[in-house]
Amino acid sequence: MDYVLIVKKPKKNEMSDRMRSIHTDKAPKAIGPYVQGNIVNGLLFASGQVPLNPETGDVTGTTIEEQTQQVLKNIAAILAEVGSDFDHIVKTTCFLKDMNDFVAFNEVYATAFTNHLPARSAVEVARLPKDVLIEIEIIAMVNE
Repeated sequence: MDYVLIVKKPKKNEMSDRMRSIHTDKAPKAIGPYVQGNIVNGLLFASGQVPLNPETGDVTGTTIEEQTQQVLKNIAAILAEVGSDFDHIVKTTCFLKDMNDFVAFNEVYATAFTNHLPARSAVEVARLPKDVLIEIEIIAMVNE
């Protein structure tokens, strides 16, 4: 006996009704064809944040500690925009220019989390936008 599976493809407006893009002036503007984040099914998928000052667009800091602090501020602004916080981050992906900076990065990173630690990947990359030392992207729970 043969079976046929019929899959109904959602209409374009049905898909966009389930996905919402977010924007805040308190985090750096997207510097390319992307958004700061998208919310789908109660999850925020945020674009990677680098240590840019949202007001000037300039890189903040020269050390991994200073740059990580700015990245966390940018993430906090995006989370606040959607009514969430660091304790609702499910997963982070951290891109470091130099894995030798990991211990110093980790000390600053750890200060952002109080009650819940997310899953995390941390990798060294050859180069990051604007030659920064760190980029972090997140997936977080939000109330819709």
